[in-house]
Amino acid sequence: MTGSVLSHPNEETLMEMPFQDGMTAYQRGDYATAMQLWRPLADQGNADAQLYLGVMYDEGWGVPQDFVAAFIWYCNAADRGNADAQFYLAGMYDNGQGVRQDFAAAAGWLRKAADQGHVRAQFNLGRMYEKGQGVPQDDAAAASWYRKAADQGHAGARCSLGLFYSEGRGGLPKDDREAARLYKLAADQGNANAQNSLGVNYELGLGGLPKDEHEAARLYKLAADQGNARGQSRGLLLGGPWRPAEGRARGSTPLQARRRPGKRVRANQSRVLLRAWPWRPAEG
Repeated sequence: MTGSVLSHPNEETLMEMPFQDGMTAYQRGDYATAMQLWRPLADQGNADAQLYLGVMYDEGWGVPQDFVAAFIWYCNAADRGNADAQFYLAGMYDNGQGVRQDFAAAAGWLRKAADQGHVRAQFNLGRMYEKGQGVPQDDAAAASWYRKAADQGHAGARCSLGLFYSEGRGGLPKDDREAARLYKLAADQGNANAQNSLGVNYELGLGGLPKDEHEAARLYKLAADQGNARGQSRGLLLGGPWRPAEGRARGSTPLQARRRPGKRVRANQSRVLLRAWPWRPAEG
């Protein structure tokens, strides 16, 4: 179990069965049973149970939504080294939910999770360094964290790192071919910003790619269908008009619901955050 800190193997054995029973209930949407099974484990210091109690209070699943309670449970799990809890705690500080908004604290918790290899924390920490939010602005540090996340396959990090190569930022050489390679990887994963950027490369024949307006138009439409304004505008120049596909959000960066820890969470049940950072679909 990720991040669990248990004092004796026998305790872990005793806790494992009710935790898994709680997970089964959680996955079928029986949050009351999950809470009943997990609360005693959380009180005994099980970091995974503490994390999921935080999630349930954060989302209002089986309990009244309570950001303060979510913050407390995330803190408990984060203090025990749970990387997912550290990541979500950073989000609470960033959004000022359950606690006073504090970008420096958000960056600090992201760093703890990122140091454990948490890919979304690595990406978001890169964004904070790029923007100078909660940390000094530092393109080299941003590029380093983007590379760590990109090496783990994070689409937004690949796109951001591609942009750094295209502009020669963060101590990286200007390299349009490497930028195009990274855009292609991210675009194939469905990243709208990368689809738009790769479209530009095809439209203008950059990065060693052939000039191909048909491929550019296809990529712009893929980006536009996700509400990407740049994809829509570029598509118009090539004879669109491109409109977001039915059921897609309109606008340049529709907000993304937070993903929940691991693969244990039911799909499409996350609350959309109020601020675009750090969970943006065009970035990851």
